[in-house]
Amino acid sequence: MFARIREAWHRSRAARRTERKAGGGPRSHNLFEAAAAYVSACAEDDQDRIDEATGWVSPEALSFGVNELACRAVIALARERDESPRDVARSLLGLPAT
Repeated sequence: MFARIREAWHRSRAARRTERKAGGGPRSHNLFEAAAAYVSACAEDDQDRIDEATGWVSPEALSFGVNELACRAVIALARERDESPRDVARSLLGLPAT
C-alpha cells in the first residue's frame, strides 16, 4: 500500500517538474486539479466542464489522477465509516459485501 502511495508521489513530483520546465506562458493545471475538476463535473453531469478538464492534461495523466482520487476517496470513506476499503468500494458500486 505504501509503495503505491510513494510511487504516486514520485510520479506527481515528476509531472510538476515537467510543468515548471515547460512554463513561460500562463500557469497550466496539474493532473490532480484536472482529475478533481473532471470527477466533480461528471458527478454534476456538466459536459462543458468535463470537456474543459479533459483538455488540461493528457488522457493518461487524467486517468492516473482519477484513479488516485478514487483511491484516496475510498480510503477516506473507509476510515470515516470504520470499514475496510474493499467493503466501501463494493458498497459504492452497489455490489454485495464479500
